Amino acid sequence: MAREIGHFIGGRNVGGGSGRTAPVYDPSTGEEAGRVALASEADVRSAVAAARDAFPDWAATTPLRRARILNRFLRILEERIDDLAAVITAEHGKTLSDAKGEIERGMEVVEFATAAPQLLKGEVTENVGTRIDSHSLRQPLGVVAGITPFNFPAMVPMWMFPVALACGNTFVLKPSERDPSASIVIAEWLKEAGVPDGVFNVVHGDKEAVDAILTDPDVQAVSFVGSTPIARYIYETAAKTGKRCQALGGAKNHMIVMPDADLDQAADALMGAAYGSAGERCMAVSVAVPVGEKTADALVAKLKPRVEALKVGPGTDPQSEMGPLVTKQHRDRVLSYIDSGVEAGAELVVDGRGLKLQGYDNGYYVGGTLFDRVTTDMKIYREEIFGPVLCVARAGDFETAAKWINEHEFGNGTAIFTRDGDAAREFAHRIQVGMVGINVPIPVPMAFHSFGGWKSSLFGDHHMHGPEGVRFYTRLKTITSRWPTGIRAGADFVMPTMR
Repeated sequence: MAREIGHFIGGRNVGGGSGRTAPVYDPSTGEEAGRVALASEADVRSAVAAARDAFPDWAATTPLRRARILNRFLRILEERIDDLAAVITAEHGKTLSDAKGEIERGMEVVEFATAAPQLLKGEVTENVGTRIDSHSLRQPLGVVAGITPFNFPAMVPMWMFPVALACGNTFVLKPSERDPSASIVIAEWLKEAGVPDGVFNVVHGDKEAVDAILTDPDVQAVSFVGSTPIARYIYETAAKTGKRCQALGGAKNHMIVMPDADLDQAADALMGAAYGSAGERCMAVSVAVPVGEKTADALVAKLKPRVEALKVGPGTDPQSEMGPLVTKQHRDRVLSYIDSGVEAGAELVVDGRGLKLQGYDNGYYVGGTLFDRVTTDMKIYREEIFGPVLCVARAGDFETAAKWINEHEFGNGTAIFTRDGDAAREFAHRIQVGMVGINVPIPVPMAFHSFGGWKSSLFGDHHMHGPEGVRFYTRLKTITSRWPTGIRAGADFVMPTMR
């Protein structure tokens, strides 16, 4: 009998009221592993109501006490990281080592959020006018929500809720229905750490649940990570209902390889950045841009045997370097992009189609794929593939390479590999992308900085976690005060008379 995955509302696991469910698969075998409840509007309203009722007491809880609860949650994560990684691998398919790495990056945000007493300190100016002082406060918004993708079922929620809770908000999480179990584990561990009932809630679902969150009048802010069309929809719908919104969209991350770069280092960096987690990362490098024909020929020559030697298998196999894709539909979508590249005339150096693993014939596998001589008008260059496909687009010079990046629709992440400090500085200064790496292929900021792209990769004014996250999850209040003089005259020992 298939395992049933329900919601977490008001501090307890509950079933869905809609009666609708969706299958959850083991991507390594293609077998149905469970069924997840899909929330109705009433289910979402119930979760929001629980969060609304819990908000006054949680907001009144001192930042230090909130921080200590998050610190206990951090200890639980450290002690049980293997358990959570196994849950992620079972439903997403990524290798266990990659799942642990995801959790560790999420834990960095939890650790950042434990500094809540420091993060929430305001500013004071004495004597802004004669005997007048002014000070500012950052106060919580109320009920906030997060809508998160399948590719990081632990890390992306942890980009959101630790900062939101530290700031005194209550939270409703709508994770991807493709790999929902990690969110329930997190909810149970938060409760164990001391988070009061109703402060953190989970509802699973599809567009009905998303729209219910976006239109609920008690939800004050929405955070989202996913594709650009949905990010735009989330942002516009939230704006129409007066909600604060940060919505991270798609990406097409380029890595320039200059003629002076260490090509072995660049090739190794591309392997991890393009094929790690089967390319299902918003920060995956999907376009390598070698400058000059000689650089391009040498780079492709180094990449080809590395891609061919990729160890593809179930995420539970310690020998696997790359696991399956998350669903059959997503695998078929990635395969269609490879077909498109061939039809457009790109040179298919390594073909990942048709990969079959003995004993895992029905798993959602695609082998590492490498295209050369990709041009900027091709679909595989313009659109986000979100799979293990690396495109090599040859540029004649640095100016052309930078121009391609700046003209692309997306501006999430980018990198340059070079030994030339001048080229690196010029690149960092001129490139129109939100996160830039210099000899670092995946420039994901640490938790005490903020994460986010430019252009169609981000909708809204705030990036995630770090100082921007604190600003997003709080509103500013400035207080100007003056007190009348004469109160501190001291004791009066004279017989009181009418004055």
